Amino acid sequence: MKINGVAIEDTFAEAFSMKATRLIITALNPTWAMHSARAVTGFATSVIACGCEAGIERELQPNETPDGRPGVAVLLFSTSTKELTKQLQNRVGQCVLTSPTSACFAGFDSGDPLPLGKTLRYFGDGYQIAKKLGRDRYWRVPVMDGEFLCQDVTYLVKAIGGGNFLILAETQAQALAASERAVAAMRKIPSVIMPFPGGVVRSGSKVGSKYKTLPASTNHRYCPTLKQVVDSALPAAVGAVLEIVIDGLTAEAINEATRAGIRAACTLGRKRGIVGITAGNYGGNLGPYHFKLREILK
Repeated sequence: MKINGVAIEDTFAEAFSMKATRLIITALNPTWAMHSARAVTGFATSVIACGCEAGIERELQPNETPDGRPGVAVLLFSTSTKELTKQLQNRVGQCVLTSPTSACFAGFDSGDPLPLGKTLRYFGDGYQIAKKLGRDRYWRVPVMDGEFLCQDVTYLVKAIGGGNFLILAETQAQALAASERAVAAMRKIPSVIMPFPGGVVRSGSKVGSKYKTLPASTNHRYCPTLKQVVDSALPAAVGAVLEIVIDGLTAEAINEATRAGIRAACTLGRKRGIVGITAGNYGGNLGPYHFKLREILK
């Protein structure tokens, strides 16, 4: 299979089960909602070292938010309920509660409850006030610019992490240009995030390492500078590889994002240095989800 002269390898991206929650962060205006959202999703590229993987899903108009103000939807993923609970408390407490004019709400209506305002309310030091509207409880926590409004709980749902594809190009600049096009297209797809900086990762990893303390290390078969010293997976023409990792709420969402991203990357074509598209997998031993590139692109 080729798209615009770019070879699509007959392989699959191997992904694994995760748990996720969505938060709705609102503020007086879109600028401050985004400030808070960017802070709460910072340092959340990989569960290898960050505790969670998180990203901005999309901006929200006032008619889409619980309090009728501009907002941002963010998604947070982790492999355990305990870790996701810890990350929520720390990130919302340090990055949303502290952000001027902010409020925080659950982005799902159902699932397993996770404490949100239930724990953050204690920052009010006894001056916090509870309010119940229908089945939902909210907390009003006094802060120096007024009150921080926060829903009592958010909800956890089953999700998928580790969807991916790799862009093989002649040069670094060409790989980056194709990656930027891919991420721009993928950000239009709901229910997914690309958690790495700008949605792109250059240090693609493999499971395990020669060093006992490292659970993951460089995917050496895709490093162009190692072609002559390892069993390289790269054709001679490839001088740079960039990977796009996808976390999603459903397999269908990851399929859609993968399709949109690959097609966008291939618009540059072979004539402009894009050699091929492949994906990272471990022979089916890492996770139960296999995203087969050619089937997705049919």
